[in-house]
Amino acid sequence: MKAMVLLSGGVDSTTCLGMAVDKYGAENCIALSVFYGQKHDKEIEASKNVAAHYGVEHLYLDLAKIFQYSDCSLLTHSDAEIPKESYAEQIQETNGSPVSTYVPFRNGLFLSSAASIALSKGCSVIYYGAHSDDAAGSAYPDCSDAFNQAMNQAIYLGSGKQLEVVAPFINLTKADVVKIGLDLKVPYELTWSCYEGKDTPCGVCGTCIDRAEAFRLNGVEDPALKK
Repeated sequence: MKAMVLLSGGVDSTTCLGMAVDKYGAENCIALSVFYGQKHDKEIEASKNVAAHYGVEHLYLDLAKIFQYSDCSLLTHSDAEIPKESYAEQIQETNGSPVSTYVPFRNGLFLSSAASIALSKGCSVIYYGAHSDDAAGSAYPDCSDAFNQAMNQAIYLGSGKQLEVVAPFINLTKADVVKIGLDLKVPYELTWSCYEGKDTPCGVCGTCIDRAEAFRLNGVEDPALKK
């Protein structure tokens, strides 16, 4: 059995890859990284390092043109500022709408594209790292359990019942994800999460705050900050 893992180079997707390799073996895992027009390539570079660490086949997909109409603050062509506050604070301001760093239907597009490639590469399962913290308050609606179930059903039926989607963290928090990864000795020192593309993480964007708290709750320092 072969597995495809959507690998951004961040904590959640890297933990997914660690789980898949642990279950299926590196020779039966394929990592797929997607460029979607983000303002920096730090995550893509991180994904290369993570894939090399695990010794898995690594594929790339460029979907940037699809998002050219979006003004999401993460995208190169957007002038919008990336918020310097936690997701909880952002959700309070959006009144139930997605936060400004939500890339329109990104996970839906990623999973659909991955399904086509996964079938062509003989995979039976796609892993991705959505978790409950991202889904909270509809900050990222394409990280919710309901969305995951709907996409899994669509891909399962659309693939002739050959392919399933697995989101192992869908009902877990990011702190839970980190705990699993620490047990699996996931190389978090190779990962990148910050929305800014500077030499070191900014520490104040939503994902930096989220990441720092996840490691703090596990009683360890973020290995990426020790470099």
